[in-house]
Amino acid sequence: MTSTPGSAGRTAATTPPPPEPPGRVTRFSPAERLVHRATAALMLLCVATAACLYVPVLAELVGRRRLVVTLHQWSGLLLPAPFLLGLASRPFRRDLRRLNRFGPHDRAWLRAALRRRRGPRDRPAGKFNAGQKLYAAWIAGAVLVMLGTGLLMWFTELAPLVWRNGATFVHDWLALTIAVVLAGHIRLALADPEARRGMRSGSVGRPWARREHPLWDPDRD
Repeated sequence: MTSTPGSAGRTAATTPPPPEPPGRVTRFSPAERLVHRATAALMLLCVATAACLYVPVLAELVGRRRLVVTLHQWSGLLLPAPFLLGLASRPFRRDLRRLNRFGPHDRAWLRAALRRRRGPRDRPAGKFNAGQKLYAAWIAGAVLVMLGTGLLMWFTELAPLVWRNGATFVHDWLALTIAVVLAGHIRLALADPEARRGMRSGSVGRPWARREHPLWDPDRD
């Protein structure tokens, strides 16, 4: 059986399938989405169990206080685990560096947000806008404070009584603040289906990316 010249080369050279559907661009890697889901699950469990411990109506409805306390303690203790495991992922580390950089365009975004201007030219943003960067920094610091104060409340022999009382005060009020901020975060997510789709599937529409994050070049990501 004979073959035409070059036929073997054409057969061997296969064209890889496109990474995402036409008109869509990759935004988050599988590792990043897994870190987000695990962190969200642990955070919601912390908030839910805290509500069952401090709201009398919920405490009576749920009962089993010792089990609720155990779930609250261990979900809080494990909260940093998804982040730490995510550091093994290169895309996750790359996006962390983006979140930690605050440039002139971020200040312009904040000024536009304070003045309620929503034009794409008014709110320049890279892969993450200034609001997302501030939220990430705030929630990371809040988790560390909650972890430290929670350990002081859990292991009573670690500090004197006055320290534990202060830790309880900070822990309780910061928990309430976290619940309010999380509610705002969820409200913004519900208002942007494409952003939710990006976190769920890993890709977003190219028009959405150009409109919401005009300084982000997904083709060079």
